[in-house]
Amino acid sequence: MRLLIIGTGKMANQHANRFAAIPGVHLVGAVDTDPDRLSQFCALHKIERQFSSTEEALAWDDFDAVTNVTPDAVHYATTMACLAKGKHVLCEKPLATSYAEAAEMADAAEKAGVVAMVNLSYRNVAEIHAARDLVLSGRIGAVRHIEASYLQSWLVSKAWGDWRTGPQWLWRLSKAHGSNGTLGDIGIHILDFAAYGAATEISDVSCRLRTFHKAEGDRIGEYVLDANDSFAMTANFANGALGVIHATRWATGHLNELRLRIYGEKGGVEVQHDHRGSHLKVCLDEDAETATWREMKAEPVATNYERFVNAVRLNIATEPSFRHAAGLQRILDSASAEEAAAAARV
Repeated sequence: MRLLIIGTGKMANQHANRFAAIPGVHLVGAVDTDPDRLSQFCALHKIERQFSSTEEALAWDDFDAVTNVTPDAVHYATTMACLAKGKHVLCEKPLATSYAEAAEMADAAEKAGVVAMVNLSYRNVAEIHAARDLVLSGRIGAVRHIEASYLQSWLVSKAWGDWRTGPQWLWRLSKAHGSNGTLGDIGIHILDFAAYGAATEISDVSCRLRTFHKAEGDRIGEYVLDANDSFAMTANFANGALGVIHATRWATGHLNELRLRIYGEKGGVEVQHDHRGSHLKVCLDEDAETATWREMKAEPVATNYERFVNAVRLNIATEPSFRHAAGLQRILDSASAEEAAAAARV
């Protein structure tokens, strides 16, 4: 498979390394509007062809599939151009910055008959698949309550670098630079983590967003720091469960941690994932009477990168699809609209 990489920022290195490790995948070209960054990226990953625009790469056309690692606001235009040329696409999350655009992208992908997948990267966590299997098997009974959180601390510490001086962080804090804040950046991850692990879908949510003061005038250079930093929501799930979901970049002591707790009529499941690894705990059968939790081993799963390549080779649809990501975007949009309406009433 001949692969084109669109966008050569920090996350693109992860894509390049993961795809290059898959036998039969060839990184044949890369696209970026920054010529220096593009040149350094191609030299690092031994990519021969360099393009300053997606249109230029599509005119060349000597590739089968695309991995789109551009900023959020650029996903729509670049992906739609690739779909129009019949290219298979793995797109970084979120699929778009609005449900209308995400739904249009899903329609276009289905019409083109190509593999169109979104890199919801925590689908790579084996423990979330094991939790889902437990729910589907009926081991915990009917699911009644779901609790999920995504905690980051990069606004508190410099463990990932200083956000005050790094454009790769500052754009995430500014609406004008295409960011929908914590809700749009990591909210989509924890929504998917919760719904996939609990083997259900999110029907609707009620959400509160908060943007905290971070710098003088809430601005650093060209970046107005107006994107949300934290959110807390309640959620109704299609399986009848009620849930609470929250995320923040102010979680002191948590570099990058996802947690999911699923409680059913007969048992419970907990998943924790952070930079050190993943853990699955269960409280099942007679252990429910003594509140005893036991660690459970999860079998390895294929990564999104591997599943995308296999799907392209077989020309079959795979998850998480554009349609699924559009559904998540609908929830994110409704959360943003609710907060905007509340602000207008103040």
